[in-house]
Amino acid sequence: MRAEASLRVQAVSLAAAVVALLLLRPAPVWWALVLLAAAVVLSAELLNTALEQLADELHPQDSPGVRRAKDCAAAAVLIASLGALAVAVALAVHLLRR
Repeated sequence: MRAEASLRVQAVSLAAAVVALLLLRPAPVWWALVLLAAAVVLSAELLNTALEQLADELHPQDSPGVRRAKDCAAAAVLIASLGALAVAVALAVHLLRR
């Protein structure tokens, strides 16, 4: 359930980003960077969900190794999200300097 909620948040964020791009009308390279960053975040979220589901199915009891794998997958989502945030900040700085 948590993964589905996270995926919904990411999808809403993507929709907001597309609306912002439509309103701000940045250069095409910014469209590419924002959409690529969003794709990386969504991909990381989906891989995290897949790994968690598989780990729970194959190893339902608590295991330190499974916990570490899940933590690493969640960290990958966090890192991808921070990268997307960096793109958003760079775009904002660029637009403010115009």
